Amino acid sequence: MQINNHWLTDARRCPSPFFNQRPDNEISLLVVHNIALPPKVYGGRWIEALFCGELPPDQHPYFAEVAHLEVSAHLLIRRTGELVQFVAFDQRAWHAGRSNFQGRENCNDFAVGIELEGSDDQPYTALQYSQLIAVSRLLMQTYPGINPDRICGHDQLAPGRKTDPGLSFDWQAYLETLDNDPRSC
Repeated sequence: MQINNHWLTDARRCPSPFFNQRPDNEISLLVVHNIALPPKVYGGRWIEALFCGELPPDQHPYFAEVAHLEVSAHLLIRRTGELVQFVAFDQRAWHAGRSNFQGRENCNDFAVGIELEGSDDQPYTALQYSQLIAVSRLLMQTYPGINPDRICGHDQLAPGRKTDPGLSFDWQAYLETLDNDPRSC
């Protein structure tokens, strides 16, 4: 796996229209999210449709609530381990919304957003953790402003407003594995 021109070589590209330029070209934070459309339903094309502005509001009652949103993430890691990239890492994806990290607001300006296909209260798959660890290591190598102290969940940026990646995300195992020798995975 490599990053070539700010795109993962192993990811399927699904370009989103919901991005713009980073104001200072800074990449110094990694934000872990979760998403399932509809909630707790996995697979299918609905996440891609949302991030590409093509979610049909009449296909499910929940879609009517979110189809109008202009949101994106840099990367989605499906439960199968498949990687789907929507926005180049050097661009500002629209994933964090109103947010604050260590006193800095507007985290989209300097963050990479990774969505895990999942829900707050359901375990993530081993394939997702494996891919997240590999991608995180690669991002830290490519963008030195990101380090384990600058990786957080959406819930940490928007407490009270967001809860993802949820209690089912194993932060301890993820961060400990990041600190280990990459050849041990």
